[in-house]
Amino acid sequence: MEQYIIKGGNPLVGEVEIGGAKNAALAILAAAIMTDETVLVENLPDVNDVNVMLEAISGIGAMVQRIDRHTAKINGSTIGDFNIEYDYIKKIRASYYLLGALLGKYRRAEVALPGGCNIGSRPIDQHLKGFRALGADVDIEHGKIVAEAENLHGTHIYFDVVSVGATINVMMAAAMADSLTIMENVAKEPHVVDVANFLNSMGANIRGAGTDVIRIRGVKKFHKTEYSIIPDQIEAGTFMFAAAATKGDVTVLNVIPKHLDATISKLIDMGCEVEEFDDAVRVVAKGRLRSTQVKTLPYPGYPTDMQPQIGVTLALAKGTSTITESIFENRFKYLGELARMGAVTKVEGNSATIEGVEKFSGARVSAPDLRAGAALCIAGLAAEGITIVDDIVYIQRGYERFEEKLRSLGGMIEKVSSEKEIQKFKLKVG
Repeated sequence: MEQYIIKGGNPLVGEVEIGGAKNAALAILAAAIMTDETVLVENLPDVNDVNVMLEAISGIGAMVQRIDRHTAKINGSTIGDFNIEYDYIKKIRASYYLLGALLGKYRRAEVALPGGCNIGSRPIDQHLKGFRALGADVDIEHGKIVAEAENLHGTHIYFDVVSVGATINVMMAAAMADSLTIMENVAKEPHVVDVANFLNSMGANIRGAGTDVIRIRGVKKFHKTEYSIIPDQIEAGTFMFAAAATKGDVTVLNVIPKHLDATISKLIDMGCEVEEFDDAVRVVAKGRLRSTQVKTLPYPGYPTDMQPQIGVTLALAKGTSTITESIFENRFKYLGELARMGAVTKVEGNSATIEGVEKFSGARVSAPDLRAGAALCIAGLAAEGITIVDDIVYIQRGYERFEEKLRSLGGMIEKVSSEKEIQKFKLKVG
């Protein structure tokens, strides 16, 4: 079983290039099968989730060609199976996007009920509500969602809660329905906009993505396209907080600063210096940071996927901070792990109170999910002594070359898989 071993105490300094957005990539790969012509997708992050999605697409008969680690060609004309097996779904929740893609193109889809990170229940009732409003029959049989329609017709849908997954999934199906669909109370995240732009590049007619009302005029078929995925705002934010926690000076390259507004605002609240450029952001932390209050909200609010990273950083800040998690109920599991390193925290319901400490001590911890795993690595980089992070398979689902990028900034971190390698690292770092 692979682990990360980290010797903390070095400020992270330098430049790091940010990859393509995982959450956009997963939906765009699903949407790519909606045309019978060949689609070229660039700036794919080379992470486990993306590789599993490509396997799932290939598994139903689509032609998938990896040009290189960040580029793939997909042709959906050879699809002969509309059944996405549980093996794929249990590895990545986002394979449910194939529901909207297959339903839109073929009027039929069967997808196992989803798995993914254990950060709380993420119901798919809004997805099903949207598909039914478009005229599909949707049933859950033997652990599978089965959706089929003679015809999909435009409609007016008001989502009961803001859901990124439902917005994207229903948008894909509606893009090939008859006439006009108006979706209200939709998610506004950058990756929702990216998926809409991708569909439009294939010939869809989608307007309003990025606002809370999206209008979709259905088209009969899509054509080939070449498309480059937006940078990953969560990867960028993770390195920005790594700079803050280690009292470093890091410039994240290949980003869209506007997507990072909420993250930048909190870093400034905490006492960091933040400099924005056209496609880069520099974060400098001098001395001890200040406490602040955080509440996670749908975009453009503070992202739930950046909550563990700020939590770890606040655990080292001066004073008392509170975090209110309004999106997922199980997102504070990492605080129990962080307590092993000396953090002082208390969780009540969906709120955590964090009393800042002067320093962390290295310890053995376990990654409870993707973002929390990355956050615990940040804690290890800021701690005195050696930290070992178990269950790093979660981290590899969403971060490309994570340890290499941290090493390039001066972080002492290695991937190990045996006691011998752990001892070797300890001897090397002294």
